[in-house]
Amino acid sequence: MQAISRIPVCAGCLAQPEPLSAEFFCAACRTPFVNPFPLDAEGRCALCRGGLRGFDAAYCFGSYEGVLRELIHLYKYGRVKTLARPLAGLLARALPRDECFDAVTPVPLHWRRLWSRGFNQSELLARALARGSGIPMVRALRRTRSTASQAGLGGSARRKNVAAAFRVRRLGGLARKLAGRRILLIDDVLTTGATATACANALKGAGTARVAVLTVARVDRRTSGVRTSAPDSTSGGPSR
Repeated sequence: MQAISRIPVCAGCLAQPEPLSAEFFCAACRTPFVNPFPLDAEGRCALCRGGLRGFDAAYCFGSYEGVLRELIHLYKYGRVKTLARPLAGLLARALPRDECFDAVTPVPLHWRRLWSRGFNQSELLARALARGSGIPMVRALRRTRSTASQAGLGGSARRKNVAAAFRVRRLGGLARKLAGRRILLIDDVLTTGATATACANALKGAGTARVAVLTVARVDRRTSGVRTSAPDSTSGGPSR
């Protein structure tokens, strides 16, 4: 009997993505490096040393290339929402076992982008991860303004572009409930970390104790140079 699936991707392709591997990582943001020279004695990269990361840690499953990149594109731009579950499975595999979180929250879309796309891919991932892990999901953030595409922007320009673009939602004393909590921020792809930093700054401003970022993939500059064409979940165009 032939199995029927709601996912238009064969089991072989779904099983192809492999975890990101590198000999050298930043101890904080987990950015992979070819050699240890960008890292200080504590294993931190220049951005983490300079306090330019709003989040405390970043984790991902794989590199944003090959089959994994195609699956993310099919999910987000092809609107194949049924891929949320297998992609969330990759998130679960990347979730560190030695960390505990009080809630997961997705990177929000601006309402115009949400209306155009029809769904927030990060929220579907967060919901699926929450169901599988037992960690409650909360829609903690809202996007206060639409921003220009990040394509072609350098790191500092990207950070400026999304600065103060996110706020904690003012519903049911949510800010008060977040105080002292450990939050896991969910997104599909991490590029420079500018969007994740802006979200983390908003959460930290509400008093959260720790913010870690978890994504399905991240742009690996060891192989892609300074690629700026990765999709941005918050703008729909090139990434953060």
